[in-house]
Amino acid sequence: MTKNNLPHRANPLLKWSYSKLAPLYDLFIAGPLSGARSQSLRSLPADVAGKVLLSGVGTGLDLPLVPKLHRYTALDFSAAMLSRAKPRGVGLDVDWVLGDSMALPFSDAQFDHVVLHLIVAVVPQPSLCLSEAARVLKPGGTIVLFDKFLRPNKLALLRRAFNPLSRRIATRMDVVFEEALSEVPQLHVISDVPLLVGGWFRGIVLRKG
Repeated sequence: MTKNNLPHRANPLLKWSYSKLAPLYDLFIAGPLSGARSQSLRSLPADVAGKVLLSGVGTGLDLPLVPKLHRYTALDFSAAMLSRAKPRGVGLDVDWVLGDSMALPFSDAQFDHVVLHLIVAVVPQPSLCLSEAARVLKPGGTIVLFDKFLRPNKLALLRRAFNPLSRRIATRMDVVFEEALSEVPQLHVISDVPLLVGGWFRGIVLRKG
């Protein structure tokens, strides 16, 4: 994959910051979001085995919570994050891939399910992240998504004020899910439930086709 095919390079500071944040990430994220993370992952089938892509796996906080019957591919653009995730994959069938969620290194229609946890509102181009997930998903497959989104037409002035800084070092504060989804017409909402912070964090399941 060439440099021009790596959209995250449009924000090199983000990659640098996540490599530095890797040792501290779990301290801030693991506890507060564990219940919502677990609730979201219940949308993965627990009775029929399939191929599941964990796109933007981070430090692997999802791995102890996923059904063991599936074959997983865990992808992240940070080698530091992947190295911390690998011990959490013990007991699972996992392939580890260093790659970009906005330019997935897989051919079309490879996966039965894609998990997008706390990645759509991190990447510089949320609609591209969704589009790539849809591309590698088989027809009829599902995307299990957990992230923070502004509601359409909500001002959220404080969040927007912090966004110019936060989007470069950690995460975006201004992503409207409905706007990103409108650019990926092959995806359809199956469920959308509020999970945390008065519905700022949402659990969403999408189906392709």
